[in-house]
Amino acid sequence: MCGGEGTRLRPLTFERPKPCIPIVNLPSIQHLVSHLSNLGFNDIIITIGYKGDAIQNALGDGSLLGVNITYVHEDKKLGTAGSVKNAEKYLEGSPFLVVGGDHVTDIDLLSFYRDHIKGESLVSIGLISIDEPCDYGIAEIDINYHIKRFREKPSPGEIFSNLASTGIYVCNPEIFDFIPKGEKFDFAKDLFPLLMQKEITIKGWLARGNWTDVGSPQCLREAEHWKLQDMQYTNIKGNVTVKGAHVLGPVQLGDSVTIGENSKIIGPVSIGSGTKLGDNVLIGPYTSIGENCTINHDSKIFSSSIYNKVQIGALSTISGSIIDNEAKIGISCSIENDTVIGPRTLLKDRTVVHSGTRIWPEVITEEGQIVKEHILNDDFDSSYSGS
Repeated sequence: MCGGEGTRLRPLTFERPKPCIPIVNLPSIQHLVSHLSNLGFNDIIITIGYKGDAIQNALGDGSLLGVNITYVHEDKKLGTAGSVKNAEKYLEGSPFLVVGGDHVTDIDLLSFYRDHIKGESLVSIGLISIDEPCDYGIAEIDINYHIKRFREKPSPGEIFSNLASTGIYVCNPEIFDFIPKGEKFDFAKDLFPLLMQKEITIKGWLARGNWTDVGSPQCLREAEHWKLQDMQYTNIKGNVTVKGAHVLGPVQLGDSVTIGENSKIIGPVSIGSGTKLGDNVLIGPYTSIGENCTINHDSKIFSSSIYNKVQIGALSTISGSIIDNEAKIGISCSIENDTVIGPRTLLKDRTVVHSGTRIWPEVITEEGQIVKEHILNDDFDSSYSGS
């Protein structure tokens, strides 16, 4: 399911759909499809809506990832269950797995699928223990894993379980009998309450492993942390110019990367092709830098995501932040933790951006400005809550 607009991740989703946000320099959906392919799910139906062409460009027909992909377009928002109903003709005949296109996970979904088909439930829900369940649907199960209660995004006092729905389901084709055609209809808000009202069994499946739906910048950084953590060795994909630098792997380096004198890279780190690091640059663990970036001398980057064609000025520090394409960071700037900088933004010299702040695309700050709250741009939608 890849139909959402990803408003909660703005400014990162103004110019790309959420499944195409890069994680370690690849669209996140490529990581998901590769995981499914490795498990043996080779026929994949993708429902697309907002900026769906970008998803098709990222995946093609799926052959390079070992799968066969069919795309189903949504002309209007149909909700999660309505979106799957829209692809009904491709899903008839056998149980099928439903996964959100924005999910990043290493969960063994093949075991989930096999456990479902051994049982008799119409639908099974993947559940995972979570510390803050208020943003998810939660379920209560009995000893047979039958779901006794389900509540979407509970308020304090309603949190009867910390088992959160991953939004990953295995469904029998008969599920389509309960989903209206052409109408907005959600699994959690509409379908599951309807099935429980009719006393139709829904089972839970207790998942183990890493999972996130990349619903916030924090989740996005966490997902990238997992992917970088999985790197086991240093990989150099082309020519690299190193001038007396220190590189401690694992590190992925693209072609034509330049690392200046006395610079240090402490892995796991990924650096894309054509990126240039000046002298005395420090790149800390769990950092991803895209293609054709320029990191000027005496700058420091820790646990951050730097996308393509970004320029970081000398003596600047970036910590736990996301900086989108073609942004320019001036000299002696400080970008604090959990900050998101939109594409083509210009932060002039000595700008300080406080933690938790988002800056919309093409914003220009003043020299020495201290940014304590979000800076929006009237040329772009101002909302950042919702899907």
